[in-house]
Amino acid sequence: MLAPGSWLGLMGGGQLGRMFAIAAQTLGYRVLVLDPDDPSPASAVCDEQLIANYDDPLALDALAGRCLAITTEFENVPAQSLSRLAATREVSPAAASVAIAQDRIAEKRFIRASGIDVAPHHVIEAAGDLDRAGDDLFPGVLKASRLGYDGKGQYRVGDRAAAHAAFERLGRVPSVLERQLALKFEVSVVLARALDGTIVTYPVAENIHRQGILLITRCPSPRVSEALARKVCAAATTIACALDYHGVLCVEFFVLQNDELLVNEIAPRPHNSGHFTIDACVSSQFDAQARILARAPLGSAHQHSAAVMINLLGDIWFREGGALAEPDWAGVLAVPEAKLHLYGKREARPQRKMGHITLVGEDPVALWQLAKTVADSLGIDWPDNRSC
Repeated sequence: MLAPGSWLGLMGGGQLGRMFAIAAQTLGYRVLVLDPDDPSPASAVCDEQLIANYDDPLALDALAGRCLAITTEFENVPAQSLSRLAATREVSPAAASVAIAQDRIAEKRFIRASGIDVAPHHVIEAAGDLDRAGDDLFPGVLKASRLGYDGKGQYRVGDRAAAHAAFERLGRVPSVLERQLALKFEVSVVLARALDGTIVTYPVAENIHRQGILLITRCPSPRVSEALARKVCAAATTIACALDYHGVLCVEFFVLQNDELLVNEIAPRPHNSGHFTIDACVSSQFDAQARILARAPLGSAHQHSAAVMINLLGDIWFREGGALAEPDWAGVLAVPEAKLHLYGKREARPQRKMGHITLVGEDPVALWQLAKTVADSLGIDWPDNRSC
């Protein structure tokens, strides 16, 4: 175990980096962030930030020179940069794991090779591939293979002509045409795998999205049975072991009407849907990330309170007519069960993740209704009970 006071390195200064830094500092470690943005959400809490691009060799060498172990807060850090760091330092997750998660094509191939099902799809590397795609893939979703997140780089396509038009809008980059499925709901699970192979798995959460962005996570969910949760955890563990993955990993699943599971995607880092672990579990996903990096024993993933997490997007700062106004945080904090997390971003923009609220309590049903009340007060449209 690295001694408290040691430096831990972090590639990326976003909100996930901010929460990692807080967790690592709570354990007594110092955190050095590499991020090109100043200020960044993590810069307000980390011990020091290197302001440079993620592929800057001098900055990478400076990070490796100061830090005994290094992690990343998002998957689009260049894999080559992680390989350079790994030449002299412990890097978790490894470049090979991150490289697979960076590319939808490689990711789907890897998951299927691991014996886990994914949605029916066809790889699109040129316009002619769209003509060879099966008719059963329409209506579908055309997804850019790289750099897509929160619904970006994706287009719903009803037919082949629409798919060709979407491929042009994507800039003819390699993509995946995926069948649009009739989903029952979506779930995710976060697990932590230590350097010695020890695994802890967090409770399975249900996720509700809007416009491709996570809106709500609830855990426990009345729709997630024990049998389904076991299948989810087993599949995620299989993927982590096949990757020889070390770090915090999130696996997102589609649940079909017959409770069949299909992997949607993997995230080689803590995940938005795992934020509830900060307030509802003995050790959070960020605590696990810091412990793995420091070679400390993994903490408990036990969930001691029911939780509903609500994402706060920049949209709620805008009033009718486009005027900016600060949301009613006093009203939120007047709810005893509400835990407010703001990320310190200086500019609110539509669909930008600005923070989250986690409501914790003993009764999941009562908590769901209370979360709706909080969301209503912020102007967040709540899903009706028929869809949940």
